Amino acid sequence: MDKKHAITVIRAAFDQGVTFFDTAEVYGPYTNEEIVGEALAPFRDKVTIATKFGFEFEAYGRGLNSRPEHIKKVVEASLKRLKTDRIDLLYQHRIDPNVPIEDVASAVKDLIKEGKVKHFGLSEAGPKTIRRAHAVQPVTAVQNEYSFWTRDPEKAVLQTCEELGIGFVPWSPLGMGYLTGRIDSSTIFDPDSDLRSGFPRFTPEAIKANRPVVDLLTDMGKQKNATPSQIALAWLLAQKPWIVPIPGTTKFEHLKEDLGALNVVLTPEDLREIESKFSKIKVQGARTTKELLALSDDML
Repeated sequence: MDKKHAITVIRAAFDQGVTFFDTAEVYGPYTNEEIVGEALAPFRDKVTIATKFGFEFEAYGRGLNSRPEHIKKVVEASLKRLKTDRIDLLYQHRIDPNVPIEDVASAVKDLIKEGKVKHFGLSEAGPKTIRRAHAVQPVTAVQNEYSFWTRDPEKAVLQTCEELGIGFVPWSPLGMGYLTGRIDSSTIFDPDSDLRSGFPRFTPEAIKANRPVVDLLTDMGKQKNATPSQIALAWLLAQKPWIVPIPGTTKFEHLKEDLGALNVVLTPEDLREIESKFSKIKVQGARTTKELLALSDDML
C-alpha cells in the first residue's frame, strides 16, 4: 500500500490510544519495519514495538534461521529500519528445528544485556518449547494464532502462559478477515499476493460451510449493538486479562471499528451462550497449509 497512507493509519491508531505495534522483518520483507519506524519515530518513547526474526528470505517458508549469530545480525538491521536504539519485544517468528531453543534464548538474553532488546517472545510455540526457553531467558509474550474459530492454544499453551506469567498475543484475531463477515464464497484472493488463496479454510466451499460462525457473531452483535468483528475481539479480550489481540488494518473505518470492541461487554452469561452455540459448529478446513503448519511448534 501507499507508504504515506500507511504512516497516517499508524499515527491515527496512536492518536486513538493504541500503544502496542507489531511488525517483523519478513513483512515485505523489510518494508513494514521501515514504515513502522518512520510512523512511530515522533513518539517512540510512548509506544511498545514488537518485531521478529527467524527467516532466510531466499527461501521464505522453508528458510528458517535462528542461529545465534544470525539473530544478532538481523537485530542490528531491524534497529536501523525501526529508527530506534532498542526493540521492546523480540519474537522468534517460528521455531527452528535445527537450533536448540536454549541457544535462541541465550542469544536474546545477550541482546537484552546489551540493551538492544527489552523482552523476549516466541511465535507459534508449544508448551514444551515455551518452558525450555523460559528457563534460560524469561519469556514475556507468546504470539500464536488464536481467534473465535481457531482454538488450538486452548489445548495447553494458554495454561502454560498463565502458569508462567507470560502474556499471550493472538495473531489473526479476526480469522484473517473471515470473522468480519465481509468475506463470502465469491471473494477472490490473489494467488500472487494473498496467502489465503492457498489455505484450505478459504476455499469457496469452506467459506460457505463456515458461515454459521459469522452468523453466531452477527446474532450476538445485534444484542450488543456491535459488529461481528467487535464481538470476535471482545470475546478474545474476555478470555484472560493478559491476552492482547493485534488486529491489522489498512483502513481508518476498520481501525475505528476494531477499537470499538473495547466498549463491548460480554457477560459470563453471554460467553456461555456463545460457547454453547459454537460447540455445535464444526469449522471446516485447516487454518493454513501443511507446509506452514510445519513451521509451527507442537501445540499440544
